[in-house]
Amino acid sequence: MSEMFITCLDLEGVLVPEIWIAFSEAVGVPELKKTTRDEPDYDKLMNYRIAILKEHGLGLKEIQQTIAGIEPLEGAKAFLDELRSFCQTIIISDTFTQFASPLMVKLGLPTIFCNTLEVSDNGEITGYRMRCEKSKLTTVKALQSMGFETIASGDSFNDLGMIQASRAGFLFRTTDQIKADYPQYPAFEEYSQLLDAIKQIVK
Repeated sequence: MSEMFITCLDLEGVLVPEIWIAFSEAVGVPELKKTTRDEPDYDKLMNYRIAILKEHGLGLKEIQQTIAGIEPLEGAKAFLDELRSFCQTIIISDTFTQFASPLMVKLGLPTIFCNTLEVSDNGEITGYRMRCEKSKLTTVKALQSMGFETIASGDSFNDLGMIQASRAGFLFRTTDQIKADYPQYPAFEEYSQLLDAIKQIVK
């Protein structure tokens, strides 16, 4: 195992399905399908989601019921197990502990840094607390300040900061638009490709 490198991975769209898309389909509210692939401004996106949840009387309990039925993407756990066998790995996500915890169990309890929802006693989601500003980029820079080299991979606009700041960055199952806008970053569709690319850097 290389002590120098840490691989930083996005969660949704990379290791598990997009939670908000799954929930949108489960409750029949298409407006909730919008993700960070569509809206780069995370505050704007979350305030939009919270307003729609309120409008439809939906809260944390309903979202957690959907999450209970979500499985990691096919091959994701095996990919993560192999990656963690030769490189320290952290999942850095803009999701929330209340969403991510059951999914981490299914992935073998990897380390995850994410945010927290503010929830009222009746289960209504009233707001959220970001762990830190620009959490993915800030975390990568903090790891680098401690002497680590970072490798980063993700699929959305909010992953670009950590990808750009890292020693190596890879797009994974991203949109055609992001691929076209950032041709300098290799774009992979299969876990085996991403694993091989990381191995070449670490070993």
